[in-house]
Parts: sequence; structure tokens; C-alpha cells
Amino acid sequence: MRSRLKVIIVMMLAVLAAGSTSASEHPPSGFDLQAHRGGRAVMPENTLAAFAWALELGVSTLELDCAVSADGVVVVTHDRLLNHDLTRGADGKFLTGQRIPIKSLDYAKLAKYDVGRIRPGSVYAARFADQQGRDGERIPRLSDVFELVKERGNTNVRLNIETKLNPLEPETTVGPDDFVDALLAEVRTSGMQARISIQSFDWRTLARVKRLEPMLETVALTDQQPSDDTVQLGKAGPSPWLGGLDIDDHQGSVPRAVVAIGARVWSPNYRDVRAETIREAHALGLRVIPWTVNDPAEMARLLALGVDGLISDRPDLLRALLQAKGVSFAGGGFALRADAVSNPAAPQ
Repeated sequence: MRSRLKVIIVMMLAVLAAGSTSASEHPPSGFDLQAHRGGRAVMPENTLAAFAWALELGVSTLELDCAVSADGVVVVTHDRLLNHDLTRGADGKFLTGQRIPIKSLDYAKLAKYDVGRIRPGSVYAARFADQQGRDGERIPRLSDVFELVKERGNTNVRLNIETKLNPLEPETTVGPDDFVDALLAEVRTSGMQARISIQSFDWRTLARVKRLEPMLETVALTDQQPSDDTVQLGKAGPSPWLGGLDIDDHQGSVPRAVVAIGARVWSPNYRDVRAETIREAHALGLRVIPWTVNDPAEMARLLALGVDGLISDRPDLLRALLQAKGVSFAGGGFALRADAVSNPAAPQ
């Protein structure tokens, strides 16, 4: 009787384990080539022009950021406040003066701004000197990006959507609950849940996503650089970025904390990546997709460490490197060569 009971319990656990994974939780096949903000080194960031270009390039994932307007519309923008180096008014001049929070403007007003090129002479322009301006590009709605993907007939590309909140400056955005609720409403309407992941440095939003849509993939972003440390290892109390978790309660392990928040993917600053933390993350069942890598030498180094994908402003350069190394990725169709990841410098 006991033996039979054991068999039944094992079978039930197997069914539960299988049932806990939906299509939305299955990782994409092959390496995940993500176009950061649509590929901002080449096209105006977070615009339909950029996403259209990235789709034509054949990336695995469109990476993008979002905010919520005064009238509750989820819009695609990296900035919580209108960026003066990217935003022009109806007069064609770049904005000056006090920066305006996205949350204070309704979408009709936001749609009047032109975000199709960088302010000449700015530090940002020098950083992305090769970007192709596209006058007339507007701040899109998230629904516009979904529609673009559908219009292009792309049934494979994924969308990695970041919630742009700062727990240290809560007055600049809607609260995390309202933010997530508005975002999830758009995601559900899109019917593309199986191809969508929600990422954030503000893990409060990840925890809410998992409560409301447990099958939706979440991605935990981290930064452990001295100038912008969201993890705060060794500091008293939880980091305000980690949704109430204290990294020191998880043996100082970022991968363990990522698992605790319910995420399936860890996206660290690429400068923070170490071989041992990748091994630990993989042992815990996590995928590791660092941000934001634009130098081919750094791309090759991270490939050698065994990352599962990369987020890049230069997806064209990353795509060329993957092709040269024979690394398969969704949208690429290249056969995976056995030594491609372990020895990316191997000759063809």
C-alpha cells in the first residue's frame, strides 16, 4: 500500500511540475539576441522605426522600456522625465528648462513631441554618432509596438519590456501597482503573453507580475557598479530596489535572490558577470542575459563564459559575431557548432 502511495505521489508531483510551465515560460531556442531599445546605436531609441529595423535585422527579442501617461496609457520610453537630448516640440526645437514627468502628460500631448534624432553636440550624440535620425518619430504606445510586430507577420520575435520606476524617486512615476496593472492590461489585450517578458531593476513590479500573471516570464535586472548599486551587498537592511529582499539573507548570492523573487532570467550589468556566478545561476535553473554590450570583444568574452543571450545597442554587430561563430539564435537560423560558445575565437 505504501509503495503504491509513493508511486501516486511521484506521479502527482510530475503532473504539477509539468503543469507549472506554460508556453510563456519556455525559454527561446538558441541564443537570445536582444536589440536594446530597438538598437539605439543605429536608430532612434524606443521608436517604431527602431523596432522595424530590428525586425528586419532578425533579432530574437525586442528590448524596450515603458512608462504610464497621465491618462493611463502605457508608452514606450526609457525616461521617466522627457529627455531634452531626444525630444523636440512642435517648433522643431529641443526642449529646455525643467524636465516634465511622463506621468503628468496625457498621451495626446506626448504624441506631439518628435523623438526622431539626438540633440547635435550633446554627450549622447557623441556616444551614438552613427545613429540614423528619423524626423517625425513619436513616442509610441506599447500597443503600437504589438501592432507593428503583427503587421510584419513575425510570429517568433519576443518582447522584453522594462518597467521604468525608481524607488528612490517615487514622485516621478505612477506607483508600482498601478504601473503593473496598466502594463498587464496591455499584455493581455495583445494576446502575445507567450512571447513577452517583464524586466525591471525595481523588483516590486516583478513580484506583482508573478502574483497576477504567474505564467508570465519575469527578468531581474541588477547593477553592482559603485556608481549605481541596486543590490547593496553587505549593507544593513534590504536594498530599496529588490522588492523587500535583503541580498545578505540569501547568502549574498544574486542568483538566489533572483530565484526568491520568482524570476526565470537574471540580467546583470555585463561588467558584473563572472564565470562562477553564471555557473551558480545555471545550477538554479536561471538564464543569464547581461546588459548592455556593444563592443565585439566584450561580446566574445561573454559568449566564452556561457551566457544565454546579450542585450545590445548594436544587435547588427552581435548578429554578425554569432553568425561568424555558428551560434544559433531565434530569427537567425544558423546551425550551432559544438565549440562556438566554449571557444568563440575558433577559426571557421
